Amino acid sequence: MAQSIHISTLRRMLKAGDPVDIKLWTKSGEIQCWRNCIPLRYNFYQGTQQFKLLDSHQIR
Repeated sequence: MAQSIHISTLRRMLKAGDPVDIKLWTKSGEIQCWRNCIPLRYNFYQGTQQFKLLDSHQIR
């Protein structure tokens, strides 16, 4: 079962750079589950975060 966390906890987890499993909503409303991904960079002006999926080596 998925657990909700506070945004400040999420920011600390992403800043650490360790692999994480996340669920997210796309612009189209689709829910995606990403497993074993690491954060790459955050764009402050757009409010977006890039991730690398370690299993498929995709960057999203």
